[in-house]
Amino acid sequence: YTDQQSVLERFTLSIPAGQTLAIVGHTGAGKSTLAKLIARFYEFQGGHILIDGMDIRDFDLTAYHSQLGIVPQLPFLFSGTVADNIRYARTEADDDEVAAAAWSIGGGDWIDALPQGLETDVGEAGKGLSLGQRQLVALARVLLQNPAIIILDEATASVDPLTEAQIQEGLEVVLRDRTALVIAHRLSTVRHADRII
Repeated sequence: YTDQQSVLERFTLSIPAGQTLAIVGHTGAGKSTLAKLIARFYEFQGGHILIDGMDIRDFDLTAYHSQLGIVPQLPFLFSGTVADNIRYARTEADDDEVAAAAWSIGGGDWIDALPQGLETDVGEAGKGLSLGQRQLVALARVLLQNPAIIILDEATASVDPLTEAQIQEGLEVVLRDRTALVIAHRLSTVRHADRII
């Protein structure tokens, strides 16, 4: 990205509150760029991104990010337990709230598969869990956070079919009554979206 080259020219998109919008396209089409612009991970040279009619560049960045739930393709987990990693979204949450969020994702079957349930140590950077389990922890974290806007960037791209089914069940819970941007390569992962571009 350079100041001399525009990436998204003459691009206009409106997402009504509460809508799940899926963005599907080939590698390099700009899907993740759009998500990073909305999250204000990238500054932009022209145009506007408005939320409720206000330019996101006028928002306090920390306050704005607290209203965004982001699940990347490779979610980062911290050393500690599964419960610690879910609680990271809202550090004041008690054990019952953490457990409720976890059990709401995929029916909680994934928790039963963990050696010590929510007290399972995830290892450094989450290496003690499979990629699918890390995604499920990230979804539970977002559910506990309860953000207004959710961005899922290829959340099911690198998982097996069984885990993808658990993640899809979790997505139904996480996306309910929230504005969401779901980025995917495969149409099968976004079949429940309100709109696909």
